Amino acid sequence: MDRFDTIDLVKKLDPLVKEILEKINNRRYEAYLVGGFVRDYLLHKTTYDYDICTNAPAKELFLLFHKKINSYGSFRIKEKNITIDITIYREEKEYHNRKPMIKPINSLLSDLLRRDFTINTICMDKEGQIIDLFNGQKDLKEKRIRMVGDPTLKMQEDPLRILRAIRFFTTLDFTFDSKLEKILIENKNLLKNLSTYRIKQELSKILSSPYYKKGLNFLKENHFDILLGISYQEVVYTKETLGMWAQIKFLKEFPFTKKEKENIVKIQEILKIKKISKEVLYQYGLSLSLIAGEILQVEKKTIVDLYNAMPIHSKKDLQIDFSEIQHYFPDSSKIKEIEKQLIQEVLKGTIQNTKEELQNYLKNLSTR
Repeated sequence: MDRFDTIDLVKKLDPLVKEILEKINNRRYEAYLVGGFVRDYLLHKTTYDYDICTNAPAKELFLLFHKKINSYGSFRIKEKNITIDITIYREEKEYHNRKPMIKPINSLLSDLLRRDFTINTICMDKEGQIIDLFNGQKDLKEKRIRMVGDPTLKMQEDPLRILRAIRFFTTLDFTFDSKLEKILIENKNLLKNLSTYRIKQELSKILSSPYYKKGLNFLKENHFDILLGISYQEVVYTKETLGMWAQIKFLKEFPFTKKEKENIVKIQEILKIKKISKEVLYQYGLSLSLIAGEILQVEKKTIVDLYNAMPIHSKKDLQIDFSEIQHYFPDSSKIKEIEKQLIQEVLKGTIQNTKEELQNYLKNLSTR
């Protein structure tokens, strides 16, 4: 990395991040940015999530930032649009129920040894100097995913690393190193130990990538999809990840919110109709229709223009109310059906949405 790049990298640092690094350094402790920010900068990507590792003890960090360290040896600072995670150097000695036993240490090298991939071990100090103990920059340049240490052991310690490897392989459009792909496939049964929360989290990142097909093809070709509780055929890219999930069958245990599940079902219903009409827009709204439209390859402008041309967008827009309908149809059990009929006629354009025309329509209908 030349001096120009170093200066440019320091300029890109948020002032709060630099202030935190300086505060820790001023107490004569080490503090480095590590992982995502440095990796993404070297790939010319922008990120607002920062990870800082340090040999400062928990007591010292509490005095500096008035934050208690959690069981993973870290704490978080959030301000405006950035998130900063500060973590003490640590070893993960033993794993119980996939959770590591944390031991504070004083060695940056030992701390980096516990991490997953070489591209996530690259560090940077407050002056922008790069510390690369595992040739992560070389792997970035050669677009390669390589694990730190013994891949089999790393996956057995935490099976999530299997999915993370596939995620980076997808989102960065990288390849696996010569050994890693084979070891991933050999250890895929470990995925049975993952929670649906973790699976959904990683899959959503794969689905949101422009290279999502690469990831989905890898999962299917190597039968990871069955272990993960998902199945799919052709998946068309949508900007909203929910649109991607609407094209995938998944276990009901997947932790979507009630609203997300409802919207996925609605998108699927539109896809079965196979077109975006005024009736579809009225029933499902513009937002979900646009997502389904992407999948159906209907131009956004076509959908928006159709929506804007609609005489009504909800029953509140009807120029007649419940009591007026009841005037012509005293039997209240029929009112919902009559209201639905009115809406259909207005959407089709056979009657205008004016009080006079609606009343005339109801009058004629009541005398039949």
